[in-house]
Amino acid sequence: MAQAGKESLTRTAMCGRLTESDIGREVVLSGWVQRRRDLGGVIFLDLRDRSGIVQVVSSQEFGEAAFAVADLVRNEYVISVRGDVVARDPETVNPNLETGTIEVRAREVELLNRSKPTPFPIEDGIDVDESVRLRFRYLDLRRPEMQRTFLLRHRAMQQVRRFLDLHGFMEIETPMLTRRTPEGARDYLVPSRVHPGQFYALPQSPQLFKQLLMVSGFERYFQIVRCFRDEDLRADRQPEFTQIDIEMSFMPLTEFQELMERMMAELFQELLGVTVPLPFRRIPYDEAMLRYGSDKPDLRFGLEIRDVTEMVKTCGFRVFQSAVNSGGAVRGLNAKGCGGFSRKEIDDLGALAGQLGAKGLAWMVITEEGVKSPIAKFFTDEELGAIRRELGAEVGDLLLFVADRPEICAEVLGQLRLHLGRRLGLIDDASFAFAWITDFPLFSYDEEEKRWVAEHHPFTMPRWEDVDLMERDPARVRAQAYDMVLNGYEIGGGSLRIYRRDIQEAMFRTLGFSMDEAREKFGFLLEAFEYGAPPHGGMAFGFDRVIMLMAGKSSIRECIAFPKTASASCLLTGAPSQISDEQWRELHIRPDGVTAGQ
Repeated sequence: MAQAGKESLTRTAMCGRLTESDIGREVVLSGWVQRRRDLGGVIFLDLRDRSGIVQVVSSQEFGEAAFAVADLVRNEYVISVRGDVVARDPETVNPNLETGTIEVRAREVELLNRSKPTPFPIEDGIDVDESVRLRFRYLDLRRPEMQRTFLLRHRAMQQVRRFLDLHGFMEIETPMLTRRTPEGARDYLVPSRVHPGQFYALPQSPQLFKQLLMVSGFERYFQIVRCFRDEDLRADRQPEFTQIDIEMSFMPLTEFQELMERMMAELFQELLGVTVPLPFRRIPYDEAMLRYGSDKPDLRFGLEIRDVTEMVKTCGFRVFQSAVNSGGAVRGLNAKGCGGFSRKEIDDLGALAGQLGAKGLAWMVITEEGVKSPIAKFFTDEELGAIRRELGAEVGDLLLFVADRPEICAEVLGQLRLHLGRRLGLIDDASFAFAWITDFPLFSYDEEEKRWVAEHHPFTMPRWEDVDLMERDPARVRAQAYDMVLNGYEIGGGSLRIYRRDIQEAMFRTLGFSMDEAREKFGFLLEAFEYGAPPHGGMAFGFDRVIMLMAGKSSIRECIAFPKTASASCLLTGAPSQISDEQWRELHIRPDGVTAGQ
């Protein structure tokens, strides 16, 4: 046992890296006791460090003092062991352990620290409420699967840095305390002590600064950077997250996209041994919404949506007719091989469609005798034949239809497509399907605020042929924007940027900013555009989301060391927390939000 003034054993090897080639070698190991087994006169300790686990054997025969210490230790005690690496007896070999053919006979055991019983086992595959895991995150992070995830994260970060450095990109830091600019989500604000009543904002992204770096002539910039957004959270969102932020000047869009494809391909090859086919598919936004019901489609399986509006616009089914006559659409999905679903299973799909916003879900089953459906009587044989051909329907298929506004059709059938893909086992979890989504609309109309808003952000360049439409017909303007999607997630988004003052001012006018407002909020950017701003663009990857997909996880909380809950709180530290009256006074703010002195 460690004593005051006694020098501790110095580690000479890692537990999980010992092999048969180390047999006969004396080693010193340090780590945590994963498991202890006392067989009466012989104590077996599974010793764990970051590299893995090895079995340590202690008996009085090997050393009485070591055995006395081994008798004291329990799970998660921290110890050091000096001993000899030996081969296990053939009947005791553990094929499930990397070090299962060897063990260490302990001649000296040093107890470095004790541990209370842990609130959950420090092992993989535990079934523990996430709130408990987050409350004791430092214990959760000890688990081997968590350590593997963060080793993957570390290696991915280094691989990205090597790739971008090799291709001439410079890593440049941008400010964390900056000016609030309207970019979409709410900002996290930081009060200034030395400027009473004024606030900094934490950056939602380095968007404006990286554009200014292009004006500065750096030409190729990147940063692996923390960003902050005060928005409602979900499994793939956090209030603070990490971006791979990239910007370049003078590079054609196709060349930039090819470079980003190669970066992802090399990342997956180097870290996972997965070969990613190049080039990635390019899918226009309108096509993605029509065929997959999503601008971030999961392309690992088929079940594509089809538009049958023209085929049913004169049919006798009033629901379809009404949707078409009011400017809506009728779209269908072929659930291949699901014709044997029971009526209850079909009704359950209808209930799901209702929860997603549909007024109803029509269906047809293709049988040897023809079409079986409550609505079949409203269609002619020619109409039914056209529908079957469009949907590629065969005997045994179930056809599902939604009639509504195009966006409702897309949302409902897109979600039904994913639901059926999972239910029918069509999704290969070990595969990765990349694509680019292109030709996004530049604007969308906010019905609540009764104004046009930027679909991406207000610095996105319109297609050159659409520039003249910005102020007179915003709905028709297409953006020079692009998203990289993977397995149903957007992992990166970007655009070519506005680099001329006149176009940027037209953008602000379309968004409803007066020129005074534009100058007040973005004057420094508009001024920079008057000093020879180059054509430029770039993108940002959601690094946490990329790691989540590479690691096969379902939440980015699994890939962030100390994440927040869905309510943006930290169960480990208790953040956010109250501040003292003195701190309120120093910041010139009262707890009711009024600036002191007003």
